[in-house]
Amino acid sequence: MQLLSSLQTPVLSLANRIVMAPMTRCRADNPGGTPNELMCDYYRQRASAGLIISEGVHVSPMAVGGLRVPGLFSGPQVAGWQQVTTAVHQAGGKIFAQLWHVGRLSHPDLLNGQLPLAPSAVNADFKVYAHKGFAATVTPRAMTEADIRQTVTDFTEAARNAILAGFDGVEIHAANGYLFHQFFAKCSNTRTDDYGGSIPNRCRFLLEVTESIGRAIGISKTAIRLSPSLDRTFGIRKDDETEALFSYLATTLNDYRIAYLHISGFTADSEDPDPGRTILETAARYRKLYKGTYMINKGFTRDTAESALRNGLADLVSFGELFIANPDLAERFRHQWPLNQPDRGTYYTPGAAGYTDYPFYPG
Repeated sequence: MQLLSSLQTPVLSLANRIVMAPMTRCRADNPGGTPNELMCDYYRQRASAGLIISEGVHVSPMAVGGLRVPGLFSGPQVAGWQQVTTAVHQAGGKIFAQLWHVGRLSHPDLLNGQLPLAPSAVNADFKVYAHKGFAATVTPRAMTEADIRQTVTDFTEAARNAILAGFDGVEIHAANGYLFHQFFAKCSNTRTDDYGGSIPNRCRFLLEVTESIGRAIGISKTAIRLSPSLDRTFGIRKDDETEALFSYLATTLNDYRIAYLHISGFTADSEDPDPGRTILETAARYRKLYKGTYMINKGFTRDTAESALRNGLADLVSFGELFIANPDLAERFRHQWPLNQPDRGTYYTPGAAGYTDYPFYPG
């Protein structure tokens, strides 16, 4: 199987091409957003993946967008993540930290009363989970250029902290309607300065963060996740320049020699008549443009992922829900063993139930 073959690049040395996708699981149930022993067990169990990408990790207090989500901006958080990475490495695995800022997809209740930051003062008209349950998003505060510079620093410091914590690299979360995606989209970016208007301007913030992290930890330890087909969710709507913008990004990133480009086919568009086709078309479109190590994601099975690799559509495939319920997913794929079914009711709830209690095969 191509899925089970190793991948050797100047940057990555992976035992297989099965990647655990980043997934928010809300188990850092302490005031400091510090990884705990339960999280160590969770990631250790899944270390047979060729690569684990951590859940999205907040890069600063202003990046927070949900409850019980860990950060990577304090000493205790770094120490907590050190225990996680040690557990993964001792089990033979490799792990990247996904660096996350939610931008306007937050709420003052999560930010000590402050307004969320965004490229422009445009409400996402979405809902986020805050301390009193689901809350409607508010009109955010448009970032000044000083805010942008500070956020570049926040991402860079979080990347340094990731390396201190023992991560093998970092993935910049520039997908799914969060801060960078808000800069990309016309519906959320109405700026008239160097960070708005033209396609290069709307991509400038991400590229500045990428360059800064590259200088701090090495560009070869830096990866990026994008979701070009996202539409009608998380406050984002595709526009007449969406495809051109992501094509520009994919082409431009060829010059950066990052660890990999991770394309999520996620649409969440209830009006899409054939989301599976959209996912494959999205993967194929940017595969033609991006020449480096290329990872695709969203809803793949063992067979569809194997077909994608054999047809040259990607170098790596990441799996989300399948890894939630199947910590030994690589071995289940290898032997065609049956898969556990996930319990969606426990995706974001505290405790071990639905987190570390899924059985290995045979259960």
